[in-house]
Amino acid sequence: MSGDPSLLAGLLIYLAAMLGIGIAASRYMKTLDDFVLGGRRLGPWVAAISERASGESAWFLLGLPGAAYGLGFTEYWSVIGIAAGILASWTFIAIPLRRETGRLGAITIPDYLELRFNDRTRLLRLHSMVVILFFYTAYVAAQLHGAGKILHATFGIDIFWGIVIGAAVVMLYTLLGGFLAVAWTDLIQGLLMMSVALILPLVGLIAVGGPRALVETLAVRGPEFLTMSGGKTGHAFFFGVVVGGLSWGFGYLGQPHLLTRYMAIRKTSELRKGGAIAMGWTLLSYWGAPMIGIVGVAVLGPELADPEQVMPLLARTLMPGWLAGIMIAGATAAMMSTADSQLLVAASTLVEDIYVRLFRPAAPGRLVLLSRLTTMVIAGLAFILALMALAGSQLIDSMVAYAWTGLGASFGPPLVLSLWWRGTTRYGALAGILGGMTATILWHNLEGLGALLDIKAAAVIVSALLVVGVSLASRSGDRVNHP
Repeated sequence: MSGDPSLLAGLLIYLAAMLGIGIAASRYMKTLDDFVLGGRRLGPWVAAISERASGESAWFLLGLPGAAYGLGFTEYWSVIGIAAGILASWTFIAIPLRRETGRLGAITIPDYLELRFNDRTRLLRLHSMVVILFFYTAYVAAQLHGAGKILHATFGIDIFWGIVIGAAVVMLYTLLGGFLAVAWTDLIQGLLMMSVALILPLVGLIAVGGPRALVETLAVRGPEFLTMSGGKTGHAFFFGVVVGGLSWGFGYLGQPHLLTRYMAIRKTSELRKGGAIAMGWTLLSYWGAPMIGIVGVAVLGPELADPEQVMPLLARTLMPGWLAGIMIAGATAAMMSTADSQLLVAASTLVEDIYVRLFRPAAPGRLVLLSRLTTMVIAGLAFILALMALAGSQLIDSMVAYAWTGLGASFGPPLVLSLWWRGTTRYGALAGILGGMTATILWHNLEGLGALLDIKAAAVIVSALLVVGVSLASRSGDRVNHP
């Protein structure tokens, strides 16, 4: 292990603070509702910033800068799609979902779907659980993989032990404090992530001599690096660059770990304020994350062995040790803020959606204990998958894209249509969930399909068509729980 002691001190102080919040929040964990939704008592600032922090993951400060390091300004199509997706989610899902889950008494997305459609067969709940556990295990694994890369780039720690440290810290404060610990730590992590995305590229730009000097330095990558077309035209440009980038926004409509923030806010009336805060964070942060990678080409050179380490390497190069430590903590925050929320959703799926609903209720204290044990099991599975991804040299960008697409396609269309179209039936919702999952797996594994249409767009389209088509075919006699 190597590195500036002040760099290590900054990171250790941050990690200790996260554990302290988990300990402080643990005294509020008395019921399953407390553990899963924090008793529905979040304010708009905590709900909005924690939703944004949870939505970004290690991809925000590792995967996205790494992609921009390799591809240049074409990555801003992804930024446009992401901003549109966040706006659509807060506009069309937040208020009706908070209202409906409160009316039905639902504390998870599978819970809502079953109660909304009076599904006595329990098929909606069971298939939703399969989707959540399947994709979230891969998603958490990507975050742990990110922790290994951060600690390796910063301190020379073997990536294996970096994954171990990341898994241990996230699991500990999530076990202790449940949803409140996750939300409170995410508030701090979200502000830290935004600061890194704003400050680091500006310092880098100054270091290379300003915008004109940056453009001249980047000439080594060719003129297509500085354009949003990437040198592509026609079909390749529209479907490969534009659709591929913009379709990141579809995923924001169906991520359970983000949707729980809407469900946990104190009052429905506070969601509009929360949406404005979330969009402010997005506009401030997302111009800078790709710019870290672009500036990194000029500062670090165009031949990094692992482009996804550009952010921690740039921080070490440009900043004093203690400040670089805080910035690298920002990348750690991006990983933690997503992994903790996903662990919580996956655990609540097994406890609330399987044990409580399908088997037998238990004393509140026992349910919290069971949720903590389940969190440990899921974290263990994600840890194993992270090691497998390390052995296969998978990039965080591709791992996150796969899981993000699967969740967004499986839940996005069924959820949006269930909130806005009374004609949606339980068979339509079930077809959308299964179709989104199946399309994601097929597009991920069959290269020819990806050449036709980007996986993120294709899976959502398949899911939406199935929800509408099957709902129209099964409307007669289907009972739903309308307000």
